[in-house]
Amino acid sequence: MTHYDLIIRNGTLVDGSGGPSSQQDIAVKDGKIACIAPNLDAGADKIVDASNMLVTPGFVDVHTHYDGQATWDEHLNPSSSLGTTTVVMGNCGVGFAPCKPADRNVLIQLMEGVEEIPETALNEGLPWEWESFADYLDFVDSKARDIDVAALVPHGPLRVYVMGERGVNRETATDDDIKQMRELLADSVAAGAVGFSTSRTLVHRSSTGDFGPTFQAVSTELKQLGEELSGDQGHVFQLIADWNDADDEFSILRDTAAKTGAKGTFTLLDIDATPDLWRQHLDRIEAAQADGLDIRGQVIARPVGIMMGHCASMSPFYDRPSFKALENLAWDEKIERLKDPALRTQILSEKNDDPHIFVQIIGERFNKMYAMEEPINYLPNETDSIGYMAQQAGTDAEAWLYDYFLTNNGNSLVYIPVANFSDNISELIQHPNTVVALGDGGAHVGSICDTSANIYLLINWVRKQQAFGIEQGIHILTRQPAELYSLNDRGLLAVGMKADINIIDFENLNLMTPHIVHDLPAGGKRFLQNAAGILATFVAGEMIYENGEATGALPGKLVRGQQQAI
Repeated sequence: MTHYDLIIRNGTLVDGSGGPSSQQDIAVKDGKIACIAPNLDAGADKIVDASNMLVTPGFVDVHTHYDGQATWDEHLNPSSSLGTTTVVMGNCGVGFAPCKPADRNVLIQLMEGVEEIPETALNEGLPWEWESFADYLDFVDSKARDIDVAALVPHGPLRVYVMGERGVNRETATDDDIKQMRELLADSVAAGAVGFSTSRTLVHRSSTGDFGPTFQAVSTELKQLGEELSGDQGHVFQLIADWNDADDEFSILRDTAAKTGAKGTFTLLDIDATPDLWRQHLDRIEAAQADGLDIRGQVIARPVGIMMGHCASMSPFYDRPSFKALENLAWDEKIERLKDPALRTQILSEKNDDPHIFVQIIGERFNKMYAMEEPINYLPNETDSIGYMAQQAGTDAEAWLYDYFLTNNGNSLVYIPVANFSDNISELIQHPNTVVALGDGGAHVGSICDTSANIYLLINWVRKQQAFGIEQGIHILTRQPAELYSLNDRGLLAVGMKADINIIDFENLNLMTPHIVHDLPAGGKRFLQNAAGILATFVAGEMIYENGEATGALPGKLVRGQQQAI
């Protein structure tokens, strides 16, 4: 009798291809899928009964920011505990390599400002045992972890490495600057980077409040850097922008794809201020695809949601002078002081001194703020808003919010959907030239926990709304993003493929409300989120999670460049 390392028996196989599901056994040997057959007559070191359960590929998440966490943490939560088995980091032009020792603080401040990872955690956690991007990859490769990681070369560190203070100040790159950046980028992709990323949005600022080094970098600079990418090597150019000149910015991706064959991808959201832009972008993508250029929008399966409150990293009150004066008090004493009527009046009379860009944009949008529920409702009704409830109570919305934040011993939160809060989500995620992403795992740790949007897709759009079937839903979360990055050895359950596998109790799949933990270096806090119904997750045939608990197995690897299907 044939003997395997692992057999998963009696499950309903949803293989990631989008094709029909079927009841099959799946056998694993040496980290790869060795056999798929009904009623497999074989033995194994480990046999798992998946009766009445779905057996799927592990999720592939191509938009994360684990660039720091991957250097100090064995568990890339909240991704790995929610069924993701491969992540791509280095998005949006921020990261920690290449980096000269003198520029380390610049990159920390940039990451803190752009992706809201505490400076104290980064200073404590980053080992800085690298300078070049190749050295960084080698260091990441040397660390044990639960899931696989791939990395883009971020534009910000590249610019600062070559241009120093001129790069920080966003000066125009000279021909020699661009030549040096191109050489470094070529070395980095040769070492295994999967592509290049940049940011051209004013929302991305350093913790100093200054715009990032890549903000409004001229398109000619980006197009020249893009020439170091190669379609033959499966490279991807990732972009986020404000789209003030949408055709010019989209031309960065078009020109790169046309010259090199590399793929292009960008953040694609439905935003209230530009209600027609998402549709125009789909038109641009379709035109590019018709011309043989593989450009795809990155979308998310629910609104991008910011959480605010006293236990989060920010709130509409957090930077007001009288509130900040309490920051060193013990929690219970602080909450008790905030209940004092005189202090309440004083804080409500003040303005924030220098708030985060999130508070600047949405700090007074009370009709777009919603009290957090258990379980969280990601598509709430207007009558659930803080503004509506304050109106019903006959009080000022800001005063109502102040009092609400003091309930539950100061742990009450509001949820603020800032983008994609629309009726167009289903169309965006089903479009043939979009990829579900934008969960931002590892980033915005004290205000956003969108990594679970992949599970929400299955819960809401497949099970509840029945907008499409489970086969398409799993394809969207697995094979589709894997193919974007030419990770052709995963995202599909087939013989010879990497044995990254989830066992899912689909009928009982549910998300819990995000909660704060203090487990970052230096005691930094972050949101994590639990899910019910993910019974087991395997990476290369090793079970890394069982019923939401880590097993201790650490089979994850660094993925260097494109991967070939076996």
